[in-house]
Parts: sequence; structure tokens; C-alpha cells
Amino acid sequence: MKNAKIIAILLLTVFVALFVLRSCSGNGNKVDKNHTTTQQQQVIEPPAFNSDSAMAYIQTQVNFGPRVPNTDAHKKCGDWIASELKRHGASVMEQKSTAETWDKKNIEVRNIVGAFNPEAKKRIVLAAHWDTRAYGDKDSLEVNKKKPIDGANDGASGVGVLLELARLMAIQKPTLGIDLIFFDAEDNGAPEWAPEEEQGNPYNWCLGSQYWSKNFHKPNYNARFGILLDMVGAKNARFNKEGFSVEAAPDLVDRVWKTASNLGYGEYFPNEVTGEIVDDHVFMNQSGIRSIDIVDMRPATKTMGFNGYEFGSFHHTHKDNMSIISKETLKAVGHTVSYVMYN
Repeated sequence: MKNAKIIAILLLTVFVALFVLRSCSGNGNKVDKNHTTTQQQQVIEPPAFNSDSAMAYIQTQVNFGPRVPNTDAHKKCGDWIASELKRHGASVMEQKSTAETWDKKNIEVRNIVGAFNPEAKKRIVLAAHWDTRAYGDKDSLEVNKKKPIDGANDGASGVGVLLELARLMAIQKPTLGIDLIFFDAEDNGAPEWAPEEEQGNPYNWCLGSQYWSKNFHKPNYNARFGILLDMVGAKNARFNKEGFSVEAAPDLVDRVWKTASNLGYGEYFPNEVTGEIVDDHVFMNQSGIRSIDIVDMRPATKTMGFNGYEFGSFHHTHKDNMSIISKETLKAVGHTVSYVMYN
């Protein structure tokens, strides 16, 4: 997840929003209200989301080490994600490409897609990024600022929830087609010591989803909607309604947040709208698939907060490790998304 302190990104939000709204206007995939009413009357109870299992998936990723592109830990973790998807019955495909980072270096980019119920024409996308930040550039210790972080929350938590949902789908097949997409190279944006013009460039981030948005993993691919999970495992998380999500798919935002409230997770999903952030869902929307972001944006505790919100004091520091991960938070997100997925 990108740096909350990059004020220059605010100057580009209108520009990015135009792309989002243009792509959405060309896509007819609305959330079917009649379908919703029917499903509310006959609710499908999903298999129980196991937060211990999700936690174990996160721990396994952290055990590989920082999953920075072009490293051995990154390759091994990608192989493991693909093998887990296959173990749970998914049809797995991968996109491999190269991209240029903010400092003009070439990296290998590997998006991993696990398709469940692949023959179904009606599909939805659930996504997360699986790479980790190459710098702890917000760390309080100078010696840590140029070292890669564990990324237990920023990266591994979304992946852990998706893999647990894959386990559920192995138990009970969904009626819709579900595509789990693990985007690479999301967190390679310019660090705080980089030139100001690089820090303000949103295209430094989300390199995997930028590639996917222009080169779908299947020809003529389409989906009814998409949900992105980013930083969904920390203690005391608050998943406010992110601005671009509300613009792109307000009906889907309402469905997810109402589901969370009905399941007893209203404290995690407050009815508050935050400012817009550049995340993988922006490029999912540019592709024409209406998408929202479930992302931890809590009230700022420092003056450097982003429009009154921040991503937590551990964001892009070496405190983003297993000690901050909460089974309760994972349960709130996983249980909610499983209900939306099955219903």
C-alpha cells in the first residue's frame, strides 16, 4: 500500500477519477437488486471461515522473508501460492511480465490467478497483492529505512484471507465463478527519500494490476464486480468507505458494509467515507470491472495523516510483523466477504 504522506497524489485524484468513471460508464455490470432480494430470502450459509487457518497462511508468507520482486523469497512464495490454489481445486494461470520501477530498474512481475467454478459465465473477482515493500521508509530507526519489511499486514493479510476463502470453496462450490487474483509489484512505489516528482507519481505503484488491466488473463474476460483486500489483518482495523470505491460501485459498497453490520462487524466497517487512494482497485476499475477496496484507514493520530486518516503507525515500518495481526480482524473481513461471495 502506497505512502499516505504523498500529498502530491491528491493533486492527481481528479485525473485518476476521470479514468475510473469513464471505465465504469462503459460497463453494464450492476449489482442486481432483484437477485439481492432473492438471496436475502434464501441465504446461502458459507462454510465457517477459520481465522486460525488464515493466520497460518500469513505466517507461512512471512516465513519466506520479504517478498520483494527479483528475490528468492518472492519466487518461493509465488510458487507456494500457486500450489495452494491447485490443492484447493482452482484452475491456476499466471501472468509474467517485466516492469520499470520508480528508480528505472527492471523487475519481474508475476500475477497469479486461481479460478473456481471456471465454466461459469457469471464471475466476480477477489484480489490482493502478494509482494512486500522493499523499504521500511517510514521506520523510526534510520538503519531500517532501506531494509525490506515483513509485510504481515501490507500484503500477507489479504493473501491469507483469499487462501482461506479458497479452502472454503474446496468444501462448498459457489454458484458464481470466483477468480482470486494475486497482484504483484503493488508496493514498489517511490520511498520518502525519493525526488518529490517520483513520490507524486501514482503509476509507480500497482505495477501488476496496471499490467492486468490492459492484458486480462483470459481473452474477453469480464466480471460482475471486484473486491480488493489490502491491509486487512491488523488489530483495531477500521475499514471506512474509500472514496474511489464509492464513486465506482456505491451499490457494492453498501452491500458489503451492510453484510458486515448484519454479521456483527459494524465496528470494523463504520459508515464513514474517506478520501480517495491509489490502489489496485483503481486499475481494476480502469479495466471496466467495477471494483471496491476494503482497506484499513483509521483516524489519524499524527498531523501527517491523510485527509484525517492513516494506515496505522506500523505502515511501511518493520513493525508490520506478525505481532500486529489479529484473528478477530481476519474473521470480520473473511466472514463478510464469504457471505458476499456465496450470496
